Amino acid sequence: MTKIRVGLLFGGRSGEHEVSINSATAIAQALQLGDNLHKYDVLPVYIQKNGIWTAGETAKQVLTTKTPLITDIATKQQLWQFPPQVEEVDVWFPILHGPNGEDGTIQGLLSLMQVPFVGSGVLGSAVGMDKIAMKMVFSQAGLPQVKYMAVERSQVWSNPCIFPKLCDDIEATLGYPCFVKPANLGSSVGIAKVRSHSELETALDNAASYDQRIIIEAGVTAREVECAVLGKDNPKASVVGEITFDSDFYDYETKYTEGRSQVHIPANLPPNIVTQIQEMAIKAFKTLNCAGLGRVDFFYVEETQEIYINEINTLPGFTKFSMYPQLWEATGVSFEQLVNQLIQLALEANLSPPSAKN
Repeated sequence: MTKIRVGLLFGGRSGEHEVSINSATAIAQALQLGDNLHKYDVLPVYIQKNGIWTAGETAKQVLTTKTPLITDIATKQQLWQFPPQVEEVDVWFPILHGPNGEDGTIQGLLSLMQVPFVGSGVLGSAVGMDKIAMKMVFSQAGLPQVKYMAVERSQVWSNPCIFPKLCDDIEATLGYPCFVKPANLGSSVGIAKVRSHSELETALDNAASYDQRIIIEAGVTAREVECAVLGKDNPKASVVGEITFDSDFYDYETKYTEGRSQVHIPANLPPNIVTQIQEMAIKAFKTLNCAGLGRVDFFYVEETQEIYINEINTLPGFTKFSMYPQLWEATGVSFEQLVNQLIQLALEANLSPPSAKN
């Protein structure tokens, strides 16, 4: 039987470069286990921090050592040179977290290559990455959310008359505490919880240094729960998990420091609440026209039994300790099976007949 050549695309030009390497290492190992060993041939393709694509032994070394390459500034010519092995790829498995990896940019390039790939296309990826666009679409779909405001960097970095009024408007509309977030970054980068006018000013200035678009959300006392989605036309939802932590909120340090947070799978929730969360997760997934995989995060207010959708992550962390594969493991789908199913979904989507032309 001829093996399917899987292009495992990892690294990338974002702050989540190292997380991507860890995810790719776990996927590469899973493709060497059980039935996957006889079905797939893995070609690691590593995008360095300077944007240069490398394959072969160099990419394998990064996976083995889990250490990024130290690179120089790339020339324009180097950025448009792909390794010759790319021509042999039958299906791509991009595991590039953050900007330039899950925001539709790499998905557009892979679409132009006319080779199937795992995960959402340009639309789902782009909307899922931009928190403001995502919330607007969720609102149109009738998915409940906490109160929020969207602002531009130009409003924050404006003259001394405009910025104070902006802060006053946010304060009056959302109150404290509230959360200030760059619209297009993952892994809680640039996020701050604020409780006063001065903290709000500082947080807005910091968020503006990361992104042109900023979102401010009202704080809510709630449990943070997550649900994984798998599929395309008829997506399925996993069991629901919960994250607890000892910090003020689930920031970058808490997320990536061992022992600072705990995962509870399945979450101790009433059955009717679990069902609602699963239904909302699938609705969010389909609303954005997502495909393959997605992790949908929610707030659950226990006192009132209200559920608010927080966000969708169309390319979540994929190590054996990441929430997405853990949720499916608890649902009855092993890590190796999950990787196989995602590849098969990508191949099946490529076999779908093109839409009729007028």
